[in-house]
Amino acid sequence: MRLTLCAAAALLALPASAEEFRWASTTDPQTMDPHAVSSTPVLGFLNNVYEGLVRRGKDMSIEPALATAWEPIDDGAGWRFTLREDVTFHDGADFTAEDVVFSYERASSEQSDVSSWFAPVSEVVAVDDYTVDIMTTSPQPLFPDSIANWMMMDSGWAAENGAERPARDEENAATLQANGTAAFRLEERQPGLSTVLVPFEGWWGEPEHNVTRAEFTPIQNSATAVAALLSGEVDMINPVPVQDAARLDEADGVEVIRGIEARVIMLGFAHDHDTLTGGADQGADNPFSDPLVRRAVAHAVNVPAILQTIMRGSAEPASQLVGHGMSGYSEANSERPEYDPERARELLAEAGYPDGFGFGFSCTNDRYLNDESVCQAVVSMLAQVGLEAQLNAMPVQNYWPELRAGNFDMYLLGWSPGTFDAEHPLRFLVHTAGERLGTWNFGGYSNDRIDELLPQIQSELDPEARQAMLDETARIIQEDAVYVPLYIQPLLWGVQENVSLTQRPDDFFILRWVTVE
Repeated sequence: MRLTLCAAAALLALPASAEEFRWASTTDPQTMDPHAVSSTPVLGFLNNVYEGLVRRGKDMSIEPALATAWEPIDDGAGWRFTLREDVTFHDGADFTAEDVVFSYERASSEQSDVSSWFAPVSEVVAVDDYTVDIMTTSPQPLFPDSIANWMMMDSGWAAENGAERPARDEENAATLQANGTAAFRLEERQPGLSTVLVPFEGWWGEPEHNVTRAEFTPIQNSATAVAALLSGEVDMINPVPVQDAARLDEADGVEVIRGIEARVIMLGFAHDHDTLTGGADQGADNPFSDPLVRRAVAHAVNVPAILQTIMRGSAEPASQLVGHGMSGYSEANSERPEYDPERARELLAEAGYPDGFGFGFSCTNDRYLNDESVCQAVVSMLAQVGLEAQLNAMPVQNYWPELRAGNFDMYLLGWSPGTFDAEHPLRFLVHTAGERLGTWNFGGYSNDRIDELLPQIQSELDPEARQAMLDETARIIQEDAVYVPLYIQPLLWGVQENVSLTQRPDDFFILRWVTVE
């Protein structure tokens, strides 16, 4: 009788509308470490578990999180952050300035995948337990925006568990465990199978959700995901396959939420390789070091056909590393190369490859919307101009290590600017690779002028002067065909009609905004 009464009391203690929530996506977050992998599946998921000094709201604006206020230091040499008091980590430890200093040292370390966020930072100083000064080498007006996904870790927990530094391609305690301050805490982690989050009762904020338990399941097969949504096995899937969106629109009990993501899908190249790593001409001199060859690829790919046939009209063509509407987008460089196979052949002949060549083309098969189908289409299009691509499609968990090891000639990449500004991809994708900069510049591109302009862009306060520099970098990137932007990826989420949530253009799914009726 006692067990029955206790159980009843526990049920009465829950909100009347409290519910479990189940969702699925094609990509499992490969780690629970917030500093190990700079990718949306990881950062988006962990924004439910960890928090930063600031965060983005439903409208993408920057708002207080673990810091309640921030202001530039008088001489323009940094920013002072006032920390929120009475915040605890999920294990009960207090959050203080010591954790901010530690999280800076960890996230800016050589082992971190987010170190580029801190390129202009010279030092982080704990003024007192709840005040932190982040010192920079020059004025950084966009700095608060740039650290919205910099998540705080407990210095004591990391030391006790041997996780003082990130483990990018290996494992440590932070790979499978988590100890954040956010609205949800990690209850169970089975990589590739299931990850369970439950509300953190000690959270400092006011919950806007009624979720009592949230379970994430990776489902790579799109037909299986759609079936799971239609049967009610899951409450949400992301993404909805574009070919199934119309069918779900007509189905009872479910709906498709549509938007445009801030992510540009592009082709990247091995700029600094001496030889080709794959394909029929493996071991031959690397043609992709020649901008004429890269321009030929740009003219050989029929982007309008990809948008019509594979993306079913849901995507928009891209001309730059950020889409229109992003801060710093270059209107002066808004035109993208036209589909022109004859021009592609002319460029290849001019570069010394009148008969084309064979090479390796790396692609994900579980990361971006219809990624492998897009890559297969690109292979067919390139073949029309004599470029014989050997496609190597793989799960994203294996993909990033392969790219970091240089095992590619050409590759597919999607990039969403964390600051919603054109400076962001310059810092990560284009600047010469080095300490804290160019950390996703897998192809090894280097341009002295862009390297010179980047710190000026970061510190320039005059909008017109800053835009002029961004226009120049956009022109250089297009002329050199550093990347070939293809399209801006659409957002297609499928949900049960009784679910209310917020779809943000960064494709982050935030559980604290979910209600289930």
